[in-house]
Amino acid sequence: MKKRIAFSPILGILFALVWLLPFYLIVVNSFKSKTEIFSNTLGLPENFTTENYPEAFKELDFGLSFMNTVIITVVSVLLISVVSAMAAYAIQRSETKFSKIMYFVFIAAMLVTFQSVMIPLVSIYGKANMLNRGGLIFMHLGFNVSMAVFMFVGALNGIPRSLDEAATIDGASRWQIFFKIIYPMLKPTAVTTALLNAILIWNDYLLPSLVINKPGMQTIPIKMFYFFGSYTKQWHLALAGLLIAILPIIIFYFFMQKHIIKGVADGAVK
Repeated sequence: MKKRIAFSPILGILFALVWLLPFYLIVVNSFKSKTEIFSNTLGLPENFTTENYPEAFKELDFGLSFMNTVIITVVSVLLISVVSAMAAYAIQRSETKFSKIMYFVFIAAMLVTFQSVMIPLVSIYGKANMLNRGGLIFMHLGFNVSMAVFMFVGALNGIPRSLDEAATIDGASRWQIFFKIIYPMLKPTAVTTALLNAILIWNDYLLPSLVINKPGMQTIPIKMFYFFGSYTKQWHLALAGLLIAILPIIIFYFFMQKHIIKGVADGAVK
């Protein structure tokens, strides 16, 4: 037993190093020239350069692609958080057979992947003239709301119904009960679902490439693709651009991380 306890920290450190290795490669190689990346991939830069960053910034048209990504991510995350919390509240507080069926429909929808419905979905959205940012946001809502509902229902199981009854006696409407009492209590779960969906939507390439792959509308992941041509791959610019692209979501995570563990625990099935 003592040997196992002593071995656990070493194993944890090894796993941490393996997990951090890709980040190390991104950072150190983003400060190298294209030639040095291939001749000295693992080592520190011999000829340290920061020229990759302004060039990558320009090639990405970062200002425009960043705003496109922010708009799509923020609006999608807000809608997912509010809509799924409202749906979960209606399901959890209702004891009808219909609400139970709807809950299992949401659970079953978690198993549906975008790739399985990709062709008919894009075709239908095209006929409805929804191959734009609004249509993309609506798609993200449809694909990500199921997991959020599952987590919110778990969190609502820990909130007593007596709060609703007391607020009703005081004259509060159902909307006031939800937005002024229940939703603030769901903050850890809301932050957790927001972070998980923000990471997913921010880094998504496949869905935006099918829906909004037009000049002036591309997101950062789509623009990153242009660093990889048929005959050449600009790894020095791609790695610099990748680091620029992931910094906002990393900063968001560090600001919200204190809510993550509590949110996951509250969202567990009780």
